Amino acid sequence: MQPSLRLNRRAFLQAALTAAAAAGAGVACSRNESPWRFFTIDEARVLASMVDQIIPPDQDAGAVWAGVVNYIDRQLCGPYQSLQMVYRQGLGAVDQASHSVHGRVFADLESHQQIELLHRLEEGKAPTAVWKQLSSAEFFGYVVDHTMQGFY
Repeated sequence: MQPSLRLNRRAFLQAALTAAAAAGAGVACSRNESPWRFFTIDEARVLASMVDQIIPPDQDAGAVWAGVVNYIDRQLCGPYQSLQMVYRQGLGAVDQASHSVHGRVFADLESHQQIELLHRLEEGKAPTAVWKQLSSAEFFGYVVDHTMQGFY
């Protein structure tokens, strides 16, 4: 493969998110300006980066390629409706924590920086005042559980 034709991880994630969103366009449980049913485009980017760290692509598809973001998006308009605010606050808080630690949104961080911040979430030690209302460990647990459900 020619080097100019290779996709980096970030470009791949963005292309996969666009394709997944387009597959479900037109059905929404909210009235946002996003092709997703529940998520905004920024929330979907954060979640995609998180789930691809939880189940990264290797010789097999990772979580994003397997449609996990689309699965969670659909479930939040159905059986997981009671978790909509948890996801909305949690994904925003992940970006806030990322910005306070690294000066960039979570999806734009290097892989090792994302992993480090996810460890902080898991341990309940993520920075930002939002985590006082919502436990980062509890939110991360939801994301891990739902990622596994969507993947398998």
